[in-house]
Amino acid sequence: MSVRLDDLDRKILAELQEDAGQSLDEIARKVGSSKTPVWNRVRKLREAGVIKRQTVLLDADALGLEACFFVLIRTSEHEAGWQRKFLKTLQNRPEVLEAHRLAGDIDYILKVRVRNARAYDTFYQALISEVRVYNVTALLSMEEIKSTTSLPV
Repeated sequence: MSVRLDDLDRKILAELQEDAGQSLDEIARKVGSSKTPVWNRVRKLREAGVIKRQTVLLDADALGLEACFFVLIRTSEHEAGWQRKFLKTLQNRPEVLEAHRLAGDIDYILKVRVRNARAYDTFYQALISEVRVYNVTALLSMEEIKSTTSLPV
């Protein structure tokens, strides 16, 4: 279900996506409004579920997490019990930044951030010891060309 947004809502959301740490006064000035209407709109966007949460973005390289792997998983298991265990395993692994169930030949794709190849192998060994998978292919990202959390509003 999508929410109807007007131009001011979109401007506010764009500012929040750029820097959610801005004051309401700063946002209001940038979007051409005043503080109270901006605050009311932000509150309504939160209540409607458009704004899920506020967080900070960390620099993975600065934290020593220099290796990004995209992990393609094929499975021959499709029972509900296996899926629950697999999803719980992924949710408990802090290295897994994203996990998607796919249509097509590959069942799942994971985005995994670790220090290096050895750390990836540790992750891989833990994963296959917890859940049975048919095939795992790991692709090392050589260069991050674009990464954003901003949605096109």
